[in-house]
This record gives sequence, structure tokens and C-alpha cells, in this order.
Amino acid sequence: MIEKREASLHELCTVLDFIRWGASRFNEAGLWFGHGTDNAWDEALLLVMHGLHLPLESKPEVLQARLTMDERREVMSLLERRFTERLPAAYLTHEAHFCGMDFYVDERVLVPRSPIGELIRNEFQPWLQVEPLAILDLCCGSGCIGIACAEAFPEARVDLSDISEGAVEVAQININRHDLNERVRAVQSDLFAGLDGFSYELIVCNPPYVDARDLSEMPEEYRAEPEIALGSGDDGLDFTRRLLREAANHLQPDGLLVCEVGNSWEALEEAFPQVPFVWPEFADGGHGVFAISREELLAYQSFFDGE
Repeated sequence: MIEKREASLHELCTVLDFIRWGASRFNEAGLWFGHGTDNAWDEALLLVMHGLHLPLESKPEVLQARLTMDERREVMSLLERRFTERLPAAYLTHEAHFCGMDFYVDERVLVPRSPIGELIRNEFQPWLQVEPLAILDLCCGSGCIGIACAEAFPEARVDLSDISEGAVEVAQININRHDLNERVRAVQSDLFAGLDGFSYELIVCNPPYVDARDLSEMPEEYRAEPEIALGSGDDGLDFTRRLLREAANHLQPDGLLVCEVGNSWEALEEAFPQVPFVWPEFADGGHGVFAISREELLAYQSFFDGE
């Protein structure tokens, strides 16, 4: 294996050589994509350029540049880890992009990929009826949603909350990275337990919502992510039920709850057929995000309490 690797290092010379080699190995290994790219070529390009400390938008001439032997070993190591360990590329680069912003990520948090980013860019219109002065990113993971909200609403105070101590640590890294300590804080909390006394005009939540069947059938790349951030009972709604019961108590009048439930949206509709969930359509793709006002949460509280 070592001899074969050394032979490849001498045969592959240019940036393009390594991108082509990586894409071929990824396809051969049957990798799964969906954590920032959707195909083997783009995944290999991302890892090669990261290993060379070059931007993805580099001039085309870079593709024909020859690598030093040290550079070849660095790039080869990244590519090999991707197809042997089947880790999402973001865990190898510790970089992810969301809402036009860069975030640090590692195995303590999900790789950012929520369609909620499109709602943030549109300032949650037409559903958000008040200017949010306090925003909660519940189940924050890396903090990407809350930090993007802080950029979209520069007058708002933002809390990033997660049950995972590791996730809170990663969120704090990103708060520091974007120089937002004056307006954004990271709090460890199980749902609202650590947020008593605080209320918000906007609560945004990307909770665990994968049902038991989907969780058992997930590709290995998703299994590399923290299970606590993915699975939520047989129908994927254990956490969301708790959220619907408690959210109104932490929203200001005319406040809004926005929550992602992904493929579990049908189970949510079946569980609460009386509730008028709003399901935004996404120009950039994605589904399974609902919006509901504080007043609607209160009006249908008996249904949530009865579950």
C-alpha cells in the first residue's frame, strides 16, 4: 500500500492531476455527497485547493501548476482520508459556508446546510411581523444560523443555545471569528431550561428531526455527525413536540417560531392536522421548514399539550 502510494505521488504532478485522481477514487469508493458539494469532482477540487491553501476561485492556470513533494503528500492525505474514513469534507478542512459566511466546524456539530439560510437572507418575510431585538438560535450547533441572523439584524441580541457542551464550544469559536461577542452569546441548555427569564421576537430552530428508519439507513458520511443532533424518536418529532409545547412562553407578542423538520414534515402534519403550519417554498431548494406565530401557538396549545 505504501509503495503504491509513493508511486502515485511521483506519477501525479499537477493540481489537475490530483483533482482527477481524487474524483476517480471517490467515485470508485461510492462516496456520498451532500455536505457542501453534490459530486466527486467538486469535492476533490475543494480538498485539493484547501490542501494547497489556495482559494476555490483561483485562476484556471493554477490547474497546470506542479506540486512540490510536500504539497503532494498533504493533498494525497486529505483525499485518502475522505474515501477511507468517509468523513464529510468539512470535517477535514474545518471550514463550512452558510449564508455567504465562513464557519469553523468539527465532529462536535452538524455540517451547516439548512434551507433556513434563504429565509435569513429574506429577513423572514413576509412572516416576521416585528423588528427582532432578541433572537434565539435553538439547537445551534456551529451557531451558523444565529450568527447569520445577527448579520441580517444588526440591532438584535442573539442567543445561541445547544444541549451539547461541545457544540457550545464550537459556537463560541464562531462568535469570536465574526467578532460578535458584544451581541451574541453561546449558552448550554436543554431546550429552554437554561434560558429562563428570556424571551424573543424570533426563535429559529434546526433540531434533531430524523426518524428512526431514516437514521438507520443513513450513509456513513452522515453517521460521522453527532447522533444527538440527528435522531429524534420513531417519527423524528420528539424534540419538536416539546418545542411546540414550550415556545410560546419564550416569544414576545407577534413573535415567530421557525423550525426545520426535514422529511418528518408529513409526520408533523399528521400529528397536528388542525394546526395551520406555514411551509415556505425555497428558490434555492430544500423543504420541511415551518413557521408559526406566538398567537397561533397559544391558540392551539391544547393540541400540543395533549400529545
